[in-house]
Amino acid sequence: MSTTRPYSPGDRGPEPSGASGASEGEAPTLGAATGAAAPSVPSDGTPQARGRQFRRLRLEGESGVVPLARDFTRQALYAWGWLPADTADQRAAAEDVLLVVSELVTNACLHAEGPDELRLTCDNKVIRLEVSDRGAGQPAPRTPHRAGRPGGHGMFIVQRLCLDWGVLRAPGTPGKTVWAELGAPA
Repeated sequence: MSTTRPYSPGDRGPEPSGASGASEGEAPTLGAATGAAAPSVPSDGTPQARGRQFRRLRLEGESGVVPLARDFTRQALYAWGWLPADTADQRAAAEDVLLVVSELVTNACLHAEGPDELRLTCDNKVIRLEVSDRGAGQPAPRTPHRAGRPGGHGMFIVQRLCLDWGVLRAPGTPGKTVWAELGAPA
């Protein structure tokens, strides 16, 4: 698992900044979801891969962001066919996604002045979760991990459930984006 690589190995590159599913120059309202289930074109003009779906939720200044992010993610999972789950494995995959969203948003609340935005990208094989914030810290699983102690398990859970995860920082701007990728259910 990586905490420094900006994207996972393979043919996927980093998510374009500013991609929202909204038209260029159109700013979403706080707490508003953008990006319908249809493929979108990011503001840099590069089309997304066929079958790739994108959603974005502004969280800056909102209260109750963890349940808000979970509900938004659950709605996306229904729209993308992850839910309702036909098998226990599919149900577990969807619950893993919801747990990782909760952990990433909670970490932004606890350690980074709160989250600014949640972005979800899904193709046929992988769902990518991104939570941006204004914090300067570097998330990492606590070592040694002590399973019996309360707290401090967030990034350990992310590391265990995800195919990969990492941190993106934009030069000259405060904050970061913590991303994680999970495999689609079989």
